[in-house]
Amino acid sequence: MAARAQGCTWFQKELSVGSRKRGCHNITDEIKRGLPEVNQVQIGLLNINIKHTSASLVLNECWDSDVRVDMEMMLNKLVPEGLNYKHSCEGPDDMPAHVKAALLGSSVTIPITQGQLNLGTWQGVWLCEHRDRASSRHLVCTIQGATK
Repeated sequence: MAARAQGCTWFQKELSVGSRKRGCHNITDEIKRGLPEVNQVQIGLLNINIKHTSASLVLNECWDSDVRVDMEMMLNKLVPEGLNYKHSCEGPDDMPAHVKAALLGSSVTIPITQGQLNLGTWQGVWLCEHRDRASSRHLVCTIQGATK
């Protein structure tokens, strides 16, 4: 979709997301509340990057919360604690958290269309927390696009 607009804008903001228990959490509404600037963009992109190496960001289903529970179960099967990890100074969940974060990734990019995040019907942004006792997480959110 092409759009002619008055100008192009770049905007960047850091959001803090409160600490969560280990697992996959839907943070879509927090992202929307924290970024009212999205409403000003006719066509563009939102990139969200997490500034941590033991948590991940992904786009996935948000309609059925069982999907997030099942994802946590599968991640724990794929990357179990208790293996002979060399890096273990921060506890048994630390190295598995780094591996999970590397597998899932640290950023997502979402199209913006007519001032809205252009997500699929069931899609949302997940914060996947891989540590048992994590503090708040920090996200760098960058918007680029043609303004309304």
